Amino acid sequence: MEEIMVVFGFDMETDIGSWTPYYKGLVNGTPGILNLLSRKNIKSTFLFTGEAAKKYPNIVREVAERGHEVGCHSLYHETVGDELFPIPGTKPLLPEEVPFRLRKATEWIEEVLNDKVFSFRAPRLWGSTAVVNTLEKLGYKADVSYPLYYYGEQIVPYHPDKYEWTKKGNLKILEIPNFADMTMESKDEYGRDRDQWPLFRTKGTNELMNHIENYMSYARNRNRQVVLCFYFHPWEFVEMSKGPIHYGEGAVLPDEYLVENCGEYALDQLGKLIDSLNSLKAVFMTAKNLAERWD
Repeated sequence: MEEIMVVFGFDMETDIGSWTPYYKGLVNGTPGILNLLSRKNIKSTFLFTGEAAKKYPNIVREVAERGHEVGCHSLYHETVGDELFPIPGTKPLLPEEVPFRLRKATEWIEEVLNDKVFSFRAPRLWGSTAVVNTLEKLGYKADVSYPLYYYGEQIVPYHPDKYEWTKKGNLKILEIPNFADMTMESKDEYGRDRDQWPLFRTKGTNELMNHIENYMSYARNRNRQVVLCFYFHPWEFVEMSKGPIHYGEGAVLPDEYLVENCGEYALDQLGKLIDSLNSLKAVFMTAKNLAERWD
């Protein structure tokens, strides 16, 4: 049986994505993640926004010193790619704006890291052709932005086409699809219920493993390598407010699932997820390692 390849990616951003300007999770959640990964002896990819790296350079450096990969997650967690569904007050960059913003984000992170970055993930998994072409020019090796739940076509890593990023082509960068249970009959117009984040903390690891096993069968029945790419956030491992979050001129009331069971429970379930995948003889690697190994 072919090995199961697993990439854990942590999107190092403001609390609850774009819905707050705070970094409680980055500051207080990251140490627990790093300690857990050390105990489990696995390496992961931590994708920082440029702003997060600039504000918290010591966290960037500690991640690297612990042997993990530091990657990029845009400049300010803005929508850099194609809008998949509308979010009020959130508009994507124009394609001509993308090269400058990604170049600046890369520069900010590399200045802090004092090294190059090779992996990228677009906020919300909203990538685009403009994004992958820019990443290619900047020397990136891996883009972990492909939302399998939405496009549903590429179930294993692939080299994208320079004219249509969701198709196979000749670019050097490797596009890595994010895990989704494609055996499900979606009840959402965008297929979002196939994307299993954040099931590990809302329903627990056992529920998530059912979907992982479904996907493994789905891939193997199509003679495809099983590659599981997950995304998490440091704010998930710190208790988040369930009420309105006030700042600036108003407040945000997050949907309940966004903040449900954040904190110690989520960290415990992440550990159980690692154990469950280890029981399947999974091989954990960074996004950059996967790109190098795939070729």
